[in-house]
Amino acid sequence: MDSSETLQLTDARIDHIGIVVQDLDEALSTYCGILGFRLLERLEAPDHGVEIAFLDAGNSTIELLSPTDRESGTARFLARRGEGSHHVCFAVPDITRALEELRDRGVRLIDETPRRGVHGLVAFAHPQAAHGVMIELLQKDPAQRLE
Repeated sequence: MDSSETLQLTDARIDHIGIVVQDLDEALSTYCGILGFRLLERLEAPDHGVEIAFLDAGNSTIELLSPTDRESGTARFLARRGEGSHHVCFAVPDITRALEELRDRGVRLIDETPRRGVHGLVAFAHPQAAHGVMIELLQKDPAQRLE
């Protein structure tokens, strides 16, 4: 593959910013009631041990995550770091290829292979790979793709 075909996250669209919160209802009161964001979707993700709310942020989305399982990765993150920024998610057309390219560049990955997320296939790069910010890659399911 030549350099014109390599992955550039700067070419990918930010799909959403993930924010971990202790209490989802309280966070929704703040984000929707006070800050004026519009709730798009609220759902339980028992496989991931979280309850999630997606908010319309104009050209992107905010994902609020609240742990429902005290053993989940999100609960451990909240216990260690407190509420706040959890990850930046980039939508990519081919997540397998994106992971291969990041691995080839020496990026430390949490997920070596994609796994099922709420809206498609996801994989995470370790926060140490991007100066303390966890990077999520998302290959949206066809029905979830934005035009």
